[in-house]
Amino acid sequence: MKIKSLPDDSRPRERFLKRGAEALSNAELLAIILRTGNLQENVIEMSNRLLSQYNLDKLFDCSLKELQEIKGIGPSKAMQILAIAELSKRASQIKNPIKKITNAKDVFDLFHERLKDDKQENFIVLMLSAKNNIIGDQLVFKGTLDSALIHPREVFKAAIRSSASKIILVHNHPSGDPAPSEDDLKITQILIDAGKMLNIPILDHVIVGKEKWWNWVERKK
Repeated sequence: MKIKSLPDDSRPRERFLKRGAEALSNAELLAIILRTGNLQENVIEMSNRLLSQYNLDKLFDCSLKELQEIKGIGPSKAMQILAIAELSKRASQIKNPIKKITNAKDVFDLFHERLKDDKQENFIVLMLSAKNNIIGDQLVFKGTLDSALIHPREVFKAAIRSSASKIILVHNHPSGDPAPSEDDLKITQILIDAGKMLNIPILDHVIVGKEKWWNWVERKK
């Protein structure tokens, strides 16, 4: 049955206007985001099918490619779903803002929500002022980390542009285990040496796992 054929009290948009977002089910909220169904099912039926198969957390963990492999989900709907997932992550970070880095846990708390479910490795440069206040961060590489692919030029470019006094290297392990690989250790040492030459010290390298982290400084103690 098409959405237009349903009574007003059963249409997500009308229910939203009358009762507010909190009165809607997850499927109804998702239906508002997706907007349309397909020839075989209306958008509410599609939303119910998606949530029965994946639940919200698993649905938001899917990649763009994986979402498009689901019946009825094309590029536009896949991007809508992932856009909402990303906004949710960013909202969570804003609620617990970290403006100054004092230890590796601060770095973990800053990036955990953003990286914990990513199925690819993200190599990020966190830029700091002289007093360790956060200036910003820059994604410099996404994919399987390889010492041959990480060039100091790319790592320090954002730091130089932002006039950062120091930086922290951050990346995630999709496996959930933050233990460093040989390449992780090799990359860290190469970049630390490069930072000394550029007078932009690397304070630490933090690897974000599912529930815990590893960091270079504590390893060396």
